[in-house]
Amino acid sequence: MANYTSIRYTSNDGLALHARDYPADAGATGRLPVICIHGLTRNASDFDEFAPIVARQGRRVLALDVRGRGESQRDPNPDNYTPGVYAGDVARFMADLHIPRAVFVGTSMGGLITMTLAAKHIDLIAAAVINDIGPVISEKGLARIAGYTGRTAAVDSWAAAAGYVRDINACAFPDNVDADWDKWARRAFAPDAAGRLAPRYDPNIAIALQTGKLRPTSLPLRMAFRKLTQERPVLLVRGTLSDLLEERQAAWMRRAAPDMTCVEVPNVGHAPMLTEPVALDAILKFLANVP
Repeated sequence: MANYTSIRYTSNDGLALHARDYPADAGATGRLPVICIHGLTRNASDFDEFAPIVARQGRRVLALDVRGRGESQRDPNPDNYTPGVYAGDVARFMADLHIPRAVFVGTSMGGLITMTLAAKHIDLIAAAVINDIGPVISEKGLARIAGYTGRTAAVDSWAAAAGYVRDINACAFPDNVDADWDKWARRAFAPDAAGRLAPRYDPNIAIALQTGKLRPTSLPLRMAFRKLTQERPVLLVRGTLSDLLEERQAAWMRRAAPDMTCVEVPNVGHAPMLTEPVALDAILKFLANVP
């Protein structure tokens, strides 16, 4: 049985968007909510184990389906699949729900969205957990992600869907067992109009990758990261096997933001699920020091 309720809202340009709302435990008051934002090809269900744990600590948790993913509408204009537009959707969501400030948890693209939001709306961010991403990323990992995004055909069974996610992610999760891949598949795929199982995202999100618009770094993003880390508490979570945020890029982030807290998740690549004991312990300690 679902332990969340669905929130439907409308973007500034008229798209129907969706989020999952996990209420804080009864009796908890006064703590800022947590907004969770998923990675490029993922959706809000990635947080379906993490969010209830945080909610039990006394915080409302809101997990967003970014436009074009999950239960959010696909955008007829692929040019809108950019962090700037996504950040605008987050700001609209917060305004609609009368949330003046929140703690952000951003995985991969969700971290980029959080940094982008910080550039113009730092007032909306009380603190941030950035999961396996930064303003400087590895070309190797970017190329790997570009190699499969938007190119996945529909499959005929859950076993085939699990096999697909295992094939492209086993390098990052060598300890996963069959049950883990099945769980992942049921988050990542859903029946399409023909009854086959298709990825729960618009293939057009890949255009920015395929055309080179999404680059390993940019001056505006580096500036946004510095602004975020200089003005707000930030925790960086990194998988030790990550090919997107390798040690070289993580070292740059630590030099640029010496006050940033860091934790590494052993034997995990891009990107940690945040329920790993090392990651979860670090996040709960971090949240304990945030209003």
